[in-house]
Amino acid sequence: MNTDSFAIRHIGPRRTDLPKMLKTVGVDSLDQLISETIPDDIRLKEELNLDEPLSEQEYLEHITQLSTLNRVFKTYIGLGYHQSITPPVIQRNILENPGWYTAYTPYQAEIAQGRLEALLNFQTMVTDLTGMELANASLLDEATAAAEAMALLFAVREREQKKNNATKFFVSEEILPQTLSLLQTRSMPLGIELVIGDHETFDFSSEFFGALLQYPGKTGKVYNYKDFIKSAKEAQIKVAVAADILSLVKLEAPGNFGVDVVVGTTQRFGIPLGYGGPHAAYFATKEEYKRNIPGRIIGVTKDTDGNRALRMALQTREQHIKRDKATSNICTAQVLLAVMAGMYGVYHGPNGLKYIASKVHNSAVTLATVLEQMGFTQANETYFDTIAIKTNTDYVKPLAESKEINFYYPDSETVSISINETTTLKDLNAIVSVFAEADNTDAIHISELLTGNKIPEEVARKTDFLTNEVFNSYHSETELMRYIKRLERKDLALNHSMISLGSCTMKLNAAAEMLPLSDPQWGNMHPFAPTYQAGGYQQMLRKLENQLTEITGFAGTSLQPNSGAQGEYAGLMVIRAYHESKGEGHRNICLIPSSAHGTNPASAVMAGMKVVVTKASDDGNIDVDDLRQKATEHKNELAALMVTYPSTHGVYESAIKEITSIIHENGGQVYMDGANMNAQVALTNPGAIGADVCHLNLHKTFAIPHGGGGPGVGPICVASQLVPFLPGNPVIATGGEHAITAISAAPWGSSLACIISYAYISMLGTAGLKKSTEYAILNANYIKQRLKGSFDVLYAGERGRAAHEMIIDCRPFKSNGIEVTDIAKRLMDYGFHAPTVSFPVAGTMMIEPTESESLEELDRFCDAMISIRKEIDAADKDEPNNVLKNAPHTQQMLTGDEWELPYTRKQAAFPLDYLNDNKFWPSVRRVDDAYGDRNLICTCEPIEAYMEV
Repeated sequence: MNTDSFAIRHIGPRRTDLPKMLKTVGVDSLDQLISETIPDDIRLKEELNLDEPLSEQEYLEHITQLSTLNRVFKTYIGLGYHQSITPPVIQRNILENPGWYTAYTPYQAEIAQGRLEALLNFQTMVTDLTGMELANASLLDEATAAAEAMALLFAVREREQKKNNATKFFVSEEILPQTLSLLQTRSMPLGIELVIGDHETFDFSSEFFGALLQYPGKTGKVYNYKDFIKSAKEAQIKVAVAADILSLVKLEAPGNFGVDVVVGTTQRFGIPLGYGGPHAAYFATKEEYKRNIPGRIIGVTKDTDGNRALRMALQTREQHIKRDKATSNICTAQVLLAVMAGMYGVYHGPNGLKYIASKVHNSAVTLATVLEQMGFTQANETYFDTIAIKTNTDYVKPLAESKEINFYYPDSETVSISINETTTLKDLNAIVSVFAEADNTDAIHISELLTGNKIPEEVARKTDFLTNEVFNSYHSETELMRYIKRLERKDLALNHSMISLGSCTMKLNAAAEMLPLSDPQWGNMHPFAPTYQAGGYQQMLRKLENQLTEITGFAGTSLQPNSGAQGEYAGLMVIRAYHESKGEGHRNICLIPSSAHGTNPASAVMAGMKVVVTKASDDGNIDVDDLRQKATEHKNELAALMVTYPSTHGVYESAIKEITSIIHENGGQVYMDGANMNAQVALTNPGAIGADVCHLNLHKTFAIPHGGGGPGVGPICVASQLVPFLPGNPVIATGGEHAITAISAAPWGSSLACIISYAYISMLGTAGLKKSTEYAILNANYIKQRLKGSFDVLYAGERGRAAHEMIIDCRPFKSNGIEVTDIAKRLMDYGFHAPTVSFPVAGTMMIEPTESESLEELDRFCDAMISIRKEIDAADKDEPNNVLKNAPHTQQMLTGDEWELPYTRKQAAFPLDYLNDNKFWPSVRRVDDAYGDRNLICTCEPIEAYMEV
């Protein structure tokens, strides 16, 4: 065994397992299986041109060497990004803990109660600090959250009789530049007209439906927006505020001024800068907008026994249900980062946050006072952490950078300095020395912080926050460590068992891939630092772009989109820009197969396109005749086809090249959804099937961990004609020569997480990537054959093969009174997370094992499913008191004094022998979804306060 080979660590089945698996599948070799699975006309004829694979040790040495090219200056740029301190107890026990970072989105609430509680803490923290009634469980970044706020206010404008046709949205000139760029991207296809101006001279009589303010402003000034908000309300204009969350410790909550939405980022609550991400944005609003709020909301409900339980609330709002009627295409959130930010609030509590905020403010006051004593003018009369020094920047900038200090320079006469949590007295004196030397004067030494107040009394915080017990209980490391562990034990993650979620690709997230994320040389880089300081990041990101471009068979890549849904949207906006460049901006029809991911039609509508659905044939494939007819019918307006390959049904459709040709013949471009790319890498690619653009889910195929529902990265790879339109950024130049405006806030999106995929590709190399894809297909077909006779597989390729996933039909079991949900809940008793339930076909399960799972784990899963099938056969719809309907079974049930169920405790909790060695206990019984939606509780308030009468 070559212990230098990362592939043998990543791929689950051993070489000695291969004969048994091939015999079960019914082939003589792995090559035969691949030949019978993937159509010959799309197979790659040449190997990928990638570097030779590195061993784990070689990679770690390489990435450490690369990190030395990052020159991490003391950075006071601000603009929504501030260096913060990640408490080591949170870094070690959450960020570096696979029990947290390998968990999946909490769709199966009974085995996700720990994560759900951590997110409920996050929501409570946000509602308290913003003064709003309702907050979601995080969004992608502040800029996209602001764009979602604009879209929400646009969607609800019809509730105001006078605003039915209003299309103007006011944006304060104090807004952050990256936020403005993203608003420009999002507003145009929706028909919203942005008006940027001074809020103090705004004409409220104009036809506006909403407004967005920055609090404090981008230059650091703290404005009193009370009069503006009052006037806006009188004019039936709804107001959103983008607020710095740490400043809200000292500034009055915007909700108390009557605003409608508050957004921002929680990055400065203990999250590394990471050259732009990932960071958890927040979104808070009024309860009356609960049906329009984007993303996920965690709510309190009860379980079968009436005990308190948590779940994702209002799930019917999600885009996979509403499709083209969705209010947002949000799919991935930033759960892992939201958990960390929420724990930062738990660890420090209200008094700790007050200390940190006061220290930051006093540091800014002290610096401003000393510089004014030295003869400099400080322009901000009011501020929280950012001061504006008037001087000739031509002297200051080179001198500061020579001392490894970064400021922000909004114009040639202003130096903007944003103080952060990490700023020390030594740092303040270093800043003073720069200005003293630039002005050829003596520096005044700072020996202690002054106690000052530059926050106007009328906007100073007077309301309490974080009064719940959870924020006032765990302030020692011992107690927080135990609290985190207590929550972790309630969650089933990949460190316990296989999570075989179709279309979600829950594979190994190797420790070697994750280790660099804890390195401050990678974590402490500001996204708007001059690129010459980010040499390591620039080299890594360029290499990753080239790797992904090669893998997809395209000509260029943008890493900016920070989720799969953002990638979809970015790809469609690039297609739109391409058509407009040819004078064909009228092309706005997007063909989407009926089996497509729900984010596809939602993204198309957001991009200003009209969705036309194409039919599926009886075998689940795209109906080529229907597609041709609709493409021809709309040939003058056809913009794109969105297609998933292999299909959402887990099949390599042999007609794919004919399908892409039909679109091209009728003037459209082909967008390939890369959700199932794990079945393509090194065997075929989007270029080979005739696509023009695809997004890649780096949190699926390329090993970024799901983190309980995020982070995700969704870069787009494009053909040569689309390269000029790749997205740009208003602060740091990136993208094509005719770049569309920003898709995400940071130039390269969630750069820190990209290191993981860079490691994955670099350590596997061409041979390892190819073998990974082959074994993903082998593992899926092995499960398919083992379950044969117990479960029917709905769709298969022309030679009976599955791709990397398959759909099993659970609808026939209704005759026994058993629903697919019952099977999902029963799997918890067997120690497994259910496969994807009722997507893309209601009443089914979509199973995807990935290449990382061993033969032993595959067999355990199959044994569990076969055992459950026997339980189904024994069920009687007239006697619903059975082991499936009562699942999951908790430890409390099994250890109770009474047991009146018509089956044994052993049958309930230990139906197979392997469970004796590795038992996972769900912490609650089946949750009551309907109760939770009728009684929407999204904070840490006790359930008794909301109980139905």
